[in-house]
Amino acid sequence: MLDSVDVAIVQELQKDARLPNKDLADRVNVAASTCVVRHRGLRDRGVITGYHAEVDLTAVGRPVQAMIAVRVRPHTRAIVEPFMEYVLSLPEVLAMSHVAGPEDFLVHVAVADTAHLQRLVLDRFTTRREVSEVQTNLLFEHVRKHTVPPIG
Repeated sequence: MLDSVDVAIVQELQKDARLPNKDLADRVNVAASTCVVRHRGLRDRGVITGYHAEVDLTAVGRPVQAMIAVRVRPHTRAIVEPFMEYVLSLPEVLAMSHVAGPEDFLVHVAVADTAHLQRLVLDRFTTRREVSEVQTNLLFEHVRKHTVPPIG
């Protein structure tokens, strides 16, 4: 369980993971030494799993985003695990979800243009033997929440 100090630390670090410990301690109203111990504890317990820099996809030449829904057959562990590994190795892939419902996977991609998207779908997905169906949806806008408060 997270107490109020842990929750405050997590929320502040989600806003700015580069926040110096002294500033973080001030924001959550604890001593700097306490903050260091709490922060380390959150990492050790797996509450904080990493830090990353957000990149503007347009600035790196990937302004077109899409969600690719994929159905594989047969839907078995022997097929699913290697397929997931393959998809995550593709440079265009931002994220992948194994889902329940009519599709088996939702794959979030970012590409240079729609011709690149078409090549990706035709050359990297539909050519695979286990892929039985693909549906592509262009994203007009993708907005991600930057903070996730714990429930409870």
